[in-house]
Amino acid sequence: MQSENRLFEDLVKMMNGAAGTFAGMGREAESSMRQKMREWVGGLDMVSREEFDAVKAMAIAARDENDALKKRIDALEAAAKPAKAPKAPKAGA
Repeated sequence: MQSENRLFEDLVKMMNGAAGTFAGMGREAESSMRQKMREWVGGLDMVSREEFDAVKAMAIAARDENDALKKRIDALEAAAKPAKAPKAPKAGA
């Protein structure tokens, strides 16, 4: 009876060791995969969300400034136009 109990204990220890080893392998595989994904995404030259939002805000501000300058140019051009265009001299006169 003692030998059967000892055999069972050894089997349980071996199974626990194997389960621990497989769990460690799983963690290592997950860590390795995460690192590979970071390298892959980093190689794609992607920007962070904060950088994207900053550039988007700059583009909106530039568009607004462009619209304001266009209105100002249109107003200046309208003010610079003479009220009546001068008549061209007749040919042969």
